[in-house]
Amino acid sequence: MVALTGISSSIEAQSRPAFEAASVKPHSPDDRSLMPPTILPGGRFVAKFPGSMLISFAYRLPDNPSVRLTGVPDWIRGDRRTMAGFYDIEATGKLPAGLTVEAREDRIRAMVQTLLEDRFKLAIRRQKKQMPVYALVLAKGGPKLQKADVDEKDCPETTAAPTGPAVGAPPVCHVINGGRGRGIHAWAVNMADLAGFVENWTDRPLLDKTGLKGLYKIETTGWLPMDAAPAPAPGAKAEDGTDMADVPTVYQMFERLGLKMEAQTGNADVYVIDHIEKPSPN
Repeated sequence: MVALTGISSSIEAQSRPAFEAASVKPHSPDDRSLMPPTILPGGRFVAKFPGSMLISFAYRLPDNPSVRLTGVPDWIRGDRRTMAGFYDIEATGKLPAGLTVEAREDRIRAMVQTLLEDRFKLAIRRQKKQMPVYALVLAKGGPKLQKADVDEKDCPETTAAPTGPAVGAPPVCHVINGGRGRGIHAWAVNMADLAGFVENWTDRPLLDKTGLKGLYKIETTGWLPMDAAPAPAPGAKAEDGTDMADVPTVYQMFERLGLKMEAQTGNADVYVIDHIEKPSPN
């Protein structure tokens, strides 16, 4: 269960929703097909992913290793050679009518927290910790962002999205495709979604402090890794086909959106795993 600063963990566990039915199975070593945590209509949740990333999903943490999550045992990180540590999750639960897509996602995440507690015997603590962070703020001149074609109230239930650029694609909300080498391709995301996605490739937590509300359509190229690297060879190409000489830094990528990634000291939520076990069989 989650021990929140100043809040009784037993009270929170009692109030947290749970799936009505859930299947947790080790992923077959012969099956190379994977699926990130995905919310489907009707309160369905599916995933074929490492257990550590299931924890990251449940607590809104970066998928990549992060200073915000400690105590993760090696066996749950996932070994792509043997597929050990990967799990197939299928679960269903009731969702109250009239929830926004964000509220629906928050409830599913809470259900996954309960599943982790019940099946993996997860004991985890959340703390506020002052540390070096990046703040995502507005750049001089203001944002250069395109409003999404859909409002929050009109977002479809599913978070499953087709791959590829957002141009001409259906308006799936709060989903970003791509990555550092491929860029950001988003149909309808808010600034917290954007910061949380890019935090997968920053060397400290990235906090949204833009003050911007609403959903935006975002398309960018890939950007350079933050760690120093030798200059690219002449004519070298990035993962998305861009000439490496033209690939921006993450700071420049944000500047093109009228945003700024600013180094600060601030409070960030960090999670400490005190106990976890391999899941009980179905």
